[in-house]
Amino acid sequence: MSECGIEYEIRPERPEDRGAIEALDGSFTTDTVLVVDVSEDGFALRETSVDPPLVKVFPEDDEDDADESGAEVEDSDDRTFVAVDPAGGLVGFVMVSYSAWNRRLTIEDIEVAPECRGLGIGRGLMGRAVDFAREREAGHLWLEVTNVNAPAIRAYRRWGFSFCGLDTSLYQGTESQGEQALYMARSLS
Repeated sequence: MSECGIEYEIRPERPEDRGAIEALDGSFTTDTVLVVDVSEDGFALRETSVDPPLVKVFPEDDEDDADESGAEVEDSDDRTFVAVDPAGGLVGFVMVSYSAWNRRLTIEDIEVAPECRGLGIGRGLMGRAVDFAREREAGHLWLEVTNVNAPAIRAYRRWGFSFCGLDTSLYQGTESQGEQALYMARSLS
């Protein structure tokens, strides 16, 4: 039972979860964004209201984790953990990868079904990512987030992440053109 009163289990992904993971709605709506002010000495962030609210739908991911034969490729330092309700329905997931050379666990993606947000599931998934990071003896967690995803940025800050970088060109030539990539990290020491 979660602290919010709903029941869910977090477990490693199973092959039968792949379709539900791909189908999960990762879109969001926000009435604030972080505007990035870049100068030659660095950058500053300003949370700014937007009216009407911004609705962000992420494009389909065209990455494929299959080898030439079509079999799934599993890296021993990559994991996906899923949150499922008592009926077995997927309500969220977190994908992580670990790099031994710099002891970094990267949060590749974390999503919670829109109707389940604000109920502690994201915190539970991030907690499982932290547990995996500690199992791998990671020194820190790291992630990338678009500057328009103010709800996620607020959650990451509550979970101990702080800003550590900016990329103003990551989304050039994509459906997210005009947005900036913010990088956040959380120490595990």
